[in-house]
Amino acid sequence: MSSITTSAIDTPVRRSLEKACDDLAFAVLGVVALVASLTFRDYGLGWDDYTHAEYADLLLRMYGSGFRDTGALSFANLYMYGGGFDMAAALLHKVIPLELFETRRLLGAAVGVIGLAVTWRLGRRVGGPVAGLATLLLLALCPIYYGHMFMNPKDAPFAVAMAILLLGFVRLAEEYPSPSPRTILIVGFGAGLSIGCRILGGLALVYAVVGFLPLWLEEARTEGRREAAHRFAHVVYVLVPGLAFGYLVMGLIWPWSIMEPGHPFEALTYFSHFFEKPWKEMFDGALVSVPDMPWSYLPTLFALQLPEVLLGLLFAGVIGTFMSLSRTEVPARRKTIMLMLTLAATLPLVIAMVKRPALYNGIRHFIFVIPPMTVLAGVTFARAMDWLGDNRRSWQPAALAIFAFGLLLPLGEMIRLHPYQYTHFNHIAGTVRTADNYFMLDYWGLALKQASDGLREQLDERQEAPPHGRKWKVAVCGPQRPAQVALGPDFTIGWDSHAADFAMTLGEFYCKGLTAPVMVEIKRDDVVFARVYDIRGRSISSLLAIPAP
Repeated sequence: MSSITTSAIDTPVRRSLEKACDDLAFAVLGVVALVASLTFRDYGLGWDDYTHAEYADLLLRMYGSGFRDTGALSFANLYMYGGGFDMAAALLHKVIPLELFETRRLLGAAVGVIGLAVTWRLGRRVGGPVAGLATLLLLALCPIYYGHMFMNPKDAPFAVAMAILLLGFVRLAEEYPSPSPRTILIVGFGAGLSIGCRILGGLALVYAVVGFLPLWLEEARTEGRREAAHRFAHVVYVLVPGLAFGYLVMGLIWPWSIMEPGHPFEALTYFSHFFEKPWKEMFDGALVSVPDMPWSYLPTLFALQLPEVLLGLLFAGVIGTFMSLSRTEVPARRKTIMLMLTLAATLPLVIAMVKRPALYNGIRHFIFVIPPMTVLAGVTFARAMDWLGDNRRSWQPAALAIFAFGLLLPLGEMIRLHPYQYTHFNHIAGTVRTADNYFMLDYWGLALKQASDGLREQLDERQEAPPHGRKWKVAVCGPQRPAQVALGPDFTIGWDSHAADFAMTLGEFYCKGLTAPVMVEIKRDDVVFARVYDIRGRSISSLLAIPAP
């Protein structure tokens, strides 16, 4: 691949550039890991955290009982998902001196950093050291990816698993028709992890089949159809041990999937239809039922939430990929690799736009397309810098300055929004300050942690104690489990605002703004994420601004 992506002339200058880019990449990974290790406690619990922790306990109990206790195989609908992350967090909690949910945040950060490293290696492999470094910076400074990696137990690990599988596919295209044992292992491991996380991982098979068409067609033209078919059969044969290993990995983290051969297909059918009682969410300033979201839901949110520099380079990369398919001077392997990356970045969105499944919670279910997006963007940036070096060398500093400025924009927003980076909206959208009027921001309810901390601090400062014989009562508009965990055992959580001492509300459309003294206000960029009201002695009929679904 070096002959495809870099100059064939190996000069000391080029070697120095490669070393500098790789050293910078290691430094970026180290900085992200350090920042994550210092800030992971800042991220609150979401709606699903407590349930996922329960699922982990049931899975470990099943394994510990020799599969006699099978409660995990019918728990809510989580048995149709893999529980690898949840089990790993529960096991890690047993050996490190952190609370369970702090452990989950720390492990999420670690998995996210692994995803950064894998995506960097993928970008470097496809486009060289400059592309690898650009890819890493684009992903590390993508607020959606960074914010979700701390607290999203399904979608963020799935994104990392899909990146591993994509790396395996790229290596397979490079080495075809004689993949190395390492490549076979990566493909199998990535397939097992991704499908074991979410059945949607099977979509990667489409990337591979369609993506390999240029290579197969070229082989059929140059080697003959019989020889091309023989090579394909050989590759399938040597992949069997890796795929068998992947099946074991899938079964370990998603045991329900191998209890019966048809279970994965049952999960696919189940999740292809909306499986809960419909509710409404804010999209483009209107309340829309989640099964009725318009086809524009995903493209709109991706356009408004991804950093501007990533969007620009991604668009150029997609156009460049499809233009290259008709160019005879582009090697077939290169076409295959770039087509696979482009499909991984765009095909899930196109399918969702056509099929129009129920869509909710922003783009969290589609985080897995962001790593290949950054690879495409990073490779595009590196190719642009190479072209400028050959044709307009004096323009290279300006291009580099524009790229750096494009990275500083999301970095500034990430610092300003901490720890709510996942709510980021770019400057095209007018940042969260404007987007708050049109879209949901903190749909996970993370701000209840800071609101709970603020309430306890206020009560300590005022030296107030609960009425004799009972605990403080807090009515919550938002996820109650996270508030209960954050507040601790001295508080009782519920919906009843009549008998409550305090009201804790998210700054989302479904929570009322109350006419009561505000004790705590959590704001970012002048946007209210959560409030705590003192409602003692007041009659508050409800905290909901709209009827409950």
